[in-house]
Amino acid sequence: MVERRDSVNIRLAAQEDFDQLIRMRWDFTNEYKEIPISEDQYDDFYLECKSFLAEAIESNRWFIWVAEENGQILSHVYLEIINKVPRPGRKTNPFTYMTNVYTLPAHRGKGIGGQILRRIEVWSKQKEYEFIIVWPSDWSVEFYERNGYKPCKEAMELIF
Repeated sequence: MVERRDSVNIRLAAQEDFDQLIRMRWDFTNEYKEIPISEDQYDDFYLECKSFLAEAIESNRWFIWVAEENGQILSHVYLEIINKVPRPGRKTNPFTYMTNVYTLPAHRGKGIGGQILRRIEVWSKQKEYEFIIVWPSDWSVEFYERNGYKPCKEAMELIF
């Protein structure tokens, strides 16, 4: 599935994208840490993340959307499909959990993230997923609101 908007391709990630996706995940994490994770830990992280990506794509439970231009991934969104327990009296469709939404700093504010979200919305409707849910950080709420997302009642959690 490829969608062209200007010179940006929006498509599902493939194995050839793993190196870029791993580096982006690393950079994403370090971008928001007061004390960045030391580069000497990258090799261990690389192996763990590569294993996750291979299993994720193979499982058909995870779908990683990328916006790329000339072979460089500029932005990505990870989706996990969550199956719900069937309920009597109605058809039960899975929902989509969105996470790890990231655009390279040099490409922010150019509408690329919004383009991916619109493509994901179309794809999710075609697949008949019930809804898309995301837990935004405080600084990303405005981005999601601009793209049609609405606040919902807070989830509850048990932290260990």
